[in-house]
Amino acid sequence: MTIDLIETSPEAPHALELLGELSQRLKAITGSDGRKNFSAESVQSARARFVVAHLNGHPVGCGALRPIELPEHPQVGEIKRMYARAAGQGVGSCILQYLEHQALALGYGAAWLETRRVNAVAVAFYRRHGYVERENYGAYVGRPEAVCFEKRFT
Repeated sequence: MTIDLIETSPEAPHALELLGELSQRLKAITGSDGRKNFSAESVQSARARFVVAHLNGHPVGCGALRPIELPEHPQVGEIKRMYARAAGQGVGSCILQYLEHQALALGYGAAWLETRRVNAVAVAFYRRHGYVERENYGAYVGRPEAVCFEKRFT
């Protein structure tokens, strides 16, 4: 079993398929598809990445890293649109580790992300990977259904 990570555009066919599945899954779990806080343009800078994971040649997951949209935090990268088709195969962990490695290489000192409290699988996943809860930021301030996490690299 080999997981290959390929940087691509979120508008590539495999990426669109995975992002569509993610939106459907999020809508079922949280009531929101999460699309309003992500755009393809947000990962088209030199300090951003979008990756698709392939397992034995088949697309099985995706994730993004982008600069946080808060000018007072230029050294923070934001993890977005994390998705793995099937749990337990290590796809999500592989994608997250890759994005963290890229964040370090790009000079970020920390990564932030948001998920919904009701999404217990995601909350547990990020905690297992060393993320700690932090106060809500940006679009998530004042939204009790949102939970934000942080992982510092330095």
